[in-house]
Amino acid sequence: MSDAEWALVRDLLPVPSWMAGRGGRPEGYCHRQMIDAVRYLVDNGIKWRAMPADFPPWDRVYAFFARRRDMGLVGELHDRLREAVRRVEGRKEEPTAAVVDSQPVKADATVTHASRGFDAGKKINGRKRHLLTDTLGLLLAVPVTPTSTTDLEAARILLPTAKNHFRRLARIWADGGCTGHLTDWTSQYLGAVLDIVRRSDDVQGFQVLPRRWVVERSFARLLRSRRLVRDDERRTDTSEAVVLWSMTVLMSRRLSARPQQPLAPLRAA
Repeated sequence: MSDAEWALVRDLLPVPSWMAGRGGRPEGYCHRQMIDAVRYLVDNGIKWRAMPADFPPWDRVYAFFARRRDMGLVGELHDRLREAVRRVEGRKEEPTAAVVDSQPVKADATVTHASRGFDAGKKINGRKRHLLTDTLGLLLAVPVTPTSTTDLEAARILLPTAKNHFRRLARIWADGGCTGHLTDWTSQYLGAVLDIVRRSDDVQGFQVLPRRWVVERSFARLLRSRRLVRDDERRTDTSEAVVLWSMTVLMSRRLSARPQQPLAPLRAA
């Protein structure tokens, strides 16, 4: 991280228990070193044991990563960065609109049989990332499931959870995989409007779809992190944590690029 990035991230880091006076062993390495090591692993897709000697030992870095994954601290850091980006963009911290889509990725042999599946449509054996983003393309939720899970099945779990966390959420855009009773179900039980954005059958090749291009751009940004090109993680929550780390890199760089700009007037998402 640059000094400007670290100045932003340092103020948004969740406070560990031992610093809050609740006991626990103090951490032996600088947080900046540890975060840089995790970001390096996510960006370059290396193995844990291949951590360069410039960083702390790989097992200490993994312990740092696992502790923040299990305690939800990486999610808390991610949410704080997202709220900061939305404030800079002149948006309210909580979104009112979102876009949902999925991305199947191939899984390595280390991925257990129980957490992987086969996507008959795209012929991919692995896992599927279900992204819910705001209208800026910032991540709101990312459950990871076997590729055999349909978008309709995932949406029945993802949307209620998102609505409980983001109570102002009123409109959601999705692709044709969510067509059916889900539209009425979302309106009746969640109090939100689900709009289906369909691809035209008359157009061949690439087509920019309204609203859906936002989440597709987020998928493309995630694939810049080599650790996410395929799924090498044994646990699905580890895959979700890697996605969150990748998004923190994107948001911290975006914030540090214009730290002196005043906040724009707030408007709805």
